Amino acid sequence: MPQAYGALGSQAPSFWDPNRTVEKPDLSTVRQIRFLTEDDFPPFNFQLPDGQLAGFNVDLARAICAELDVPCTIQRRNWDLLTSSLNDNSGDAVIASIAINTETRQQVDFTSPYFLTPGRFVFRRDSTLKDISPKALGDRPVAVVGGSRYEAFLTAFYPKLVRVNFETPALTRNALQTGRVQAVFGDAVTLSYWLNGQEAANCCEFRGGPYTDPRFFGDGVGIAVKKGNGALRRVLDYALARLARRGVFSELYFKYFPIGPF
Repeated sequence: MPQAYGALGSQAPSFWDPNRTVEKPDLSTVRQIRFLTEDDFPPFNFQLPDGQLAGFNVDLARAICAELDVPCTIQRRNWDLLTSSLNDNSGDAVIASIAINTETRQQVDFTSPYFLTPGRFVFRRDSTLKDISPKALGDRPVAVVGGSRYEAFLTAFYPKLVRVNFETPALTRNALQTGRVQAVFGDAVTLSYWLNGQEAANCCEFRGGPYTDPRFFGDGVGIAVKKGNGALRRVLDYALARLARRGVFSELYFKYFPIGPF
């Protein structure tokens, strides 16, 4: 049986150990923070009709600045220029949901993870199937993006399922809405964004999970800083822990994820 966290429902996920004491760093070393992000990844970072940046990451950056009481700017960059902008000192920190992995660790340093992208099942609301164990799901048809980490997870833990492969997440969701499959398994953040939107038309819901096995779903995302900038990294980690403890992180989470991925 795959390891799953209990669905949190009305609770926000916690990525910080509440029993761990985060020592206050020397805040005098940080006089301002120039955050960089991109504008094409809603609900994390996107552009409003008036051209202003918005999103979970943008609001989190602003909350960090308020917590530290330091002036900040938030500038947009193309995705492929974000990390190089740190290295040429065009910015101090990137908050754009960059995955923490072997490749990115070679380019930048990261704070502790502040978000994860788990895998989850979505069923139609009228489905009577509540038990989603491998035995209960048996050989039912489930839509998944072919060749993805989500298909690999199903192959490992749900070998009897009939995996109906599609090229894009949108096609998997359409297959569920039209009744071609009994469920979708995929990126819980993207699925959450869909469930919260008008396109889903309240057709469907999460069941079971979330599944967070790092072998399949990675180590989460962090705020990136220039290699060797330990002073700023420690200050950002301190601010993130403070925001979590004071409930600010939870407020931002539910603002952007009323139906959360966890």
